Amino acid sequence: MNRSPLHILLPTGFIMAMLLTACGVRMPKYDFREIAHAAIQLDMDIDKEDNHRLYIEAARWIDVPYRYGGNTMHGIDCSGLTANIYRKVYHKKLKRNVNEQRTKNCRKVAKRNLKEGDLVFFHNGSRKRTATHVGIYLKEGKFIHASTSQGVIVSHLDEPYYDRRWMQGGRIKN
Repeated sequence: MNRSPLHILLPTGFIMAMLLTACGVRMPKYDFREIAHAAIQLDMDIDKEDNHRLYIEAARWIDVPYRYGGNTMHGIDCSGLTANIYRKVYHKKLKRNVNEQRTKNCRKVAKRNLKEGDLVFFHNGSRKRTATHVGIYLKEGKFIHASTSQGVIVSHLDEPYYDRRWMQGGRIKN
């Protein structure tokens, strides 16, 4: 049987990569399974233009229990969560205190101008000039944070509890 070089069997993944590269399409940085898992964990759609690294890392923390002063997967508090995710995703070191993250690490951002990865700050009601809670804005009004009662969860800024305690958004300074 006479075969041309085109009949050489190559792994399907290699052929797909070559075709996509030749067409100028960039291969995704992350495995589709990781992105799908993150979408399920965070209960949200993750689009191709979203920061996949942020969503995958955030999903890893879902359901980690709250522990005041905690800094690991065995227990974490809100500023520990933001500091850990920022170190892993953005390679930036944040202060380990909520109010210092707000005043020293961030510049103020209005709620309507929040972007993926911005920090969101809340007060406890009695001390309105001091941030007592922080989370990371994802998109569409959703943010991830370490809740004292439920551990690491995704919430919505429009929930009455967070709407009443909203303080400001913060974009990390360069």
